[in-house]
Amino acid sequence: MGARRRAARDGDRQIDTAHLLHTLLEADPRARQALPGGPAQVARLLGYLVQRTIGYGLRWSGTVEDSGSLPALTGAAVPGWSPAAADAMREAYARARARGAVCVEGTDLLAALVRDPRCRAVEVLRRAGVDTGLLAARVDAVVTDAVVTDAALTDAGLTDAALMDAGTRFDCG
Repeated sequence: MGARRRAARDGDRQIDTAHLLHTLLEADPRARQALPGGPAQVARLLGYLVQRTIGYGLRWSGTVEDSGSLPALTGAAVPGWSPAAADAMREAYARARARGAVCVEGTDLLAALVRDPRCRAVEVLRRAGVDTGLLAARVDAVVTDAVVTDAALTDAGLTDAALMDAGTRFDCG
C-alpha cells in the first residue's frame, strides 16, 4: 500500500515521513536489511508503525509535520505532503542523481529520512529502539549532501508532482 493511500486511510490531511517510512519498509527489502537490529528490529518497527495507524499517532492528526531540520531544497509547498516528507523525497532524488542513477532507491529515501533528526519517521525509529546514528552511517556511506535545484528537476522532466507520485510507489514509472 502506498503512502498516499495509507495517509488517506488513516484520516491524515497529508503524507508525512512516518507514512513514507511505513511504506518503504513494507516495499523494499534493502531498506529493511539496512536496519542494524535485523529481522527482530524490523518486526518491532513495523509493529510500532501499525500501532500508529490504529490510533497511537492521534496526537499528530490535523497537524503539519515540518521539523525545520533540513534546509528546504526548493522552498515550494507540495499539496498533500508535509514539508518534511516533500524535502525527504527531494533529497532522495538528489542522492540518486548524484550517484548517477535515474531511479530513487529505498535506501536513498531512508538516508534522507534519518538525516532529519526531528521528523516523525525518526521519532518512530527511535521509539522502536532503532539506533538512528548507526542507521544513518549504514545508509549514508556513498553520497552525502547532494543538492538538486528546481531547474535540475524540471530539466530531468520531474516536477514536484511527478517526484512525489513516484515516491509514493517507490518506482521510476
